Amino acid sequence: MKSPKEISLEKKILEDTPETSHARTVLEILIQDTEVQHLQEYANTVSLVRLGYNDHGPVHMRMATRNAVRIMNLLHESEIKTSLEQENAGTFDDSLSAVILAAFLHDLGMSMGRQDHELFSMTLALPVIDRILREVFPDREDKRMIIRSLALEGIIGHMASRRIHSLEAGVILIADGCDMEKGRARIPLVLNTEPRAGDIHKYSANSIEKVGIYRGETKPVKIAVEMSSDVGFFQIEEILLPKLNMSPVKPYVELHAGISGGDLKKYV
Repeated sequence: MKSPKEISLEKKILEDTPETSHARTVLEILIQDTEVQHLQEYANTVSLVRLGYNDHGPVHMRMATRNAVRIMNLLHESEIKTSLEQENAGTFDDSLSAVILAAFLHDLGMSMGRQDHELFSMTLALPVIDRILREVFPDREDKRMIIRSLALEGIIGHMASRRIHSLEAGVILIADGCDMEKGRARIPLVLNTEPRAGDIHKYSANSIEKVGIYRGETKPVKIAVEMSSDVGFFQIEEILLPKLNMSPVKPYVELHAGISGGDLKKYV
């Protein structure tokens, strides 16, 4: 059974996705897909219980999807063309479909473990992507292959461990990195009380109060991160900033961060 948080996020993503678009249909199928739900839930069990890591399950993948759709819409409103549009290979709707698939499925590989999980995510996501695209575009094999390739690039590139080249995959990098509010670290902090290597990730994430994605002041997208203590800067400088620096979307993004109630430091 889905949690209230999952249902709330699904509603918000649907509200931000054009009602008559193919991307909306893709999203609706993903939301109702029981195979995807089971994989997401088990990925979270492995991440939280077995590995003592933070949330990599249904809520996180929905948060990443919400962030990605928000960024895509802001870019589109500023008339920034996606890679498919620039290459005359597809429409914004096609790009958004690929981004939604990638964001919603990008951490399925955590069901096997942390190492190389982006590769395993791609393997597990492939049949799901093929199944959904056949339903949405039954007579357009060319379109299915393009959207599939783009979605897989977003999945395999989300760890910033390999160079990506499309704007769409770059959106996944940033959308994933922006899910770092303290709720994501709450469960591993409760489950694991013994000190262990890597705790800085949990404690720094627990200090992040809010991550907002807005229309930028000088660029199309503004990311504003508010935190309760300086330890949160670890999340900015070790997690989010490297992903932003690897993303083809970086020229269109402002990043601000600081202690809640104070002035936010501008990184880019």
